[in-house]
Amino acid sequence: MDNIDRVLSTLENIDRLGTSADINFRRMPKFYVRNEYNQNPFKLYDENEFRRRYRFTKLTVLKVILPLIIANLKHLDNRGLPISPKLQLLIALRFYATGCFQMVCGDLTGISQSTVCLIINNVSRQLSNLLPRYIHFPRSMNVVKRKFEELGRSNIQHGFNNIIGAIDCTHIKINRPRGISHSEIYRNRKGYFSINVQAIVGPNMEIFDLVTRWPGSSHDSRIFRNSQAYARFLSGNLQGVLVGDSGYPSLPFLLTPLITPVTRAENRYNYVQIRTRNIVERFFGVWKKKFPCLQLGLRSKLTNTSNIIVACAVLHNIGIQSGDAYDDGDNDHIPEVPERPNNETSSTAGLAYRQSIIAQFN
Repeated sequence: MDNIDRVLSTLENIDRLGTSADINFRRMPKFYVRNEYNQNPFKLYDENEFRRRYRFTKLTVLKVILPLIIANLKHLDNRGLPISPKLQLLIALRFYATGCFQMVCGDLTGISQSTVCLIINNVSRQLSNLLPRYIHFPRSMNVVKRKFEELGRSNIQHGFNNIIGAIDCTHIKINRPRGISHSEIYRNRKGYFSINVQAIVGPNMEIFDLVTRWPGSSHDSRIFRNSQAYARFLSGNLQGVLVGDSGYPSLPFLLTPLITPVTRAENRYNYVQIRTRNIVERFFGVWKKKFPCLQLGLRSKLTNTSNIIVACAVLHNIGIQSGDAYDDGDNDHIPEVPERPNNETSSTAGLAYRQSIIAQFN
């Protein structure tokens, strides 16, 4: 059955190649597994071209990312043409940066598409294992709160004082899951199959929390209520407040916008709330532009899909921490329309807290 799945997966990948006409295919020299110099992109491409193709500088790849996973990446035999851990990492980075197996395989001679798939899945798994190290809330929130206050502030308005994160969800397109009877739960309200990914981000677009296990039909608020972050807020382990869109309920630790603001104070509150939470919408745009595989969709099995998403999140934070954040021009991401308002699940304490914040804008 594994062989059948592998063949079907390969056929799906081949089929996808015909739908990737919007990608700008640029002819570049192929590098060969047999010749170490010719296969070495570090020598083949200048710094700008390398970063365009792999989303990181040569220094970040060699000195930061590779050492984190090299111990768990063995040389693949590849029928007598061994593939080094360094080349395996570059193959995965190239896939994240294109979302297209044809562009990855087009760089290579002597490596089959099935081997490329194996490499991507293995590297993604190793990177996803780094989640606890790179995706977490900071120990001290003072700087985070100050920067969020600055995000919401304008020349006529002050910002919110106690914000520690902006929360939202985004859909990552997938194929209809095979082998499960309840695959329809992965169909989202827009009609396609997806994983609904929740992220809580900081003021510099760093990821503080990530949830990647919920099917596309899941409501944003349900994902949050079943998350570890929600439990930590309830227990008092996390101190502070999040900002979210109208798809979330108002809670003592979650500020949401008013649907129909009337008074001057309510409009001012909404203005600051929207300015503050905009950072998470910007993050999704930057994240998907840096790693187009997330924008184009993933055709792998659900476990591998989750690993790829987490790997891209880990790499995003590594880039920020290493001073190697990727900037590819304007962010053309279109924010997703918030789900229906969740005031019916808002807590009395949450509504009262929001009203107390609104009163500060009188």
